[in-house]
Amino acid sequence: MGKEVTSLRERQRLMTRRTIQQHAMRLFLERGYDETTVNDVARAAGVSSMTVYRHFPTKEDLVLSDEYDPLIVQRIAARPADEPLMRRIGATLVEEVGKVVSDDESFEHGVVAPAGKELLLARLRLVLATPALRARRWDSQYATQKAIVEALRGDPPDPELEFRLWVAAGACLAAVSAALLRWAEENGRPDLPQLMTQALTIVSERQR
Repeated sequence: MGKEVTSLRERQRLMTRRTIQQHAMRLFLERGYDETTVNDVARAAGVSSMTVYRHFPTKEDLVLSDEYDPLIVQRIAARPADEPLMRRIGATLVEEVGKVVSDDESFEHGVVAPAGKELLLARLRLVLATPALRARRWDSQYATQKAIVEALRGDPPDPELEFRLWVAAGACLAAVSAALLRWAEENGRPDLPQLMTQALTIVSERQR
């Protein structure tokens, strides 16, 4: 019974997050990011400003925060340990982002998918148009890179492996980021997983 109550509460919490974020994105796109306040978002979502800040500590989080990093890191770590690092990380990123743009709402391992294709596209458009979000996005990417390294480096860490992990994770995330921005600039028309795979192939090519 206790687990069921916890699961229900977690689902309600995540659904509230999704509702707040969807209203925030709509307002940001309609009015502009700088012109929209957290109070505006709270009123649109039918919650208090305190509730918004509980789920999203900063205004930037309303655009950039999601629940995917822990799942992505978990799935990278679950792949075969002898798989080449670039493939281990890159293939997982392609698979997980592919699920996001499928527009299928899911509830898996306690996580409601916070963004389908349209929400991801809106997020990227805002990032491209807003300097503060671009700066914060790089911070977020670094946090993802660090989480991947910490999940794979072992205990105690091997310094040589840890360096290779930083390089591989950074290269994969940079390639995926370039693909996402290209996809957004082309209004979501290209096949995103295919574009990501192409970007990952470029960074994996041996220089002659």
